[in-house]
Amino acid sequence: MKSASLQYANALADIALEQGAGEPAAKQLESFGAAYAQSAELRTFLGSPAVSVEAKHEVLEKIAKRLGASKIIRNFLLVIADNRRTQLIPEIAAAFQQVLRQRQGVAEAEILSAAELTGAQKKELAATLERLTGKKSARFCASRLRITSRPLRSTRWARSSAWATALRACTALKR
Repeated sequence: MKSASLQYANALADIALEQGAGEPAAKQLESFGAAYAQSAELRTFLGSPAVSVEAKHEVLEKIAKRLGASKIIRNFLLVIADNRRTQLIPEIAAAFQQVLRQRQGVAEAEILSAAELTGAQKKELAATLERLTGKKSARFCASRLRITSRPLRSTRWARSSAWATALRACTALKR
């Protein structure tokens, strides 16, 4: 993570959390980041030194309005444009997510399972994560397991149950 990206992310987190808008700001910045990533024309326009700051502001205002962005995000994007840092938007968005999680005391873990976890397994897994990390909340989302033709690196992992694999991932968090 670049230093400038982290500085902008911290500044945005200061304002967003002070106003109790951390999660909405993260979602709005992520939405803008997706639009920015999808549009080469937008990236070129915002990155061009030949385009006036006023023109960039107009475009950013319109995009922010379409996305339903808050005043916090709108003003933040204008500051980014003023300082000619629009090329850092993807890095700033990623850093902002990390800063928010850190300040809110959230640890993130990715658990891959061959089968859907039951309610009891999720509860036990959440308790294990809480014990290992000291964090108190857990969110679960379902994901499909990708089957590839490549062999696994370790046959021990291939023979283990999905639940044992999930517990190993939790234990790895402690290290």
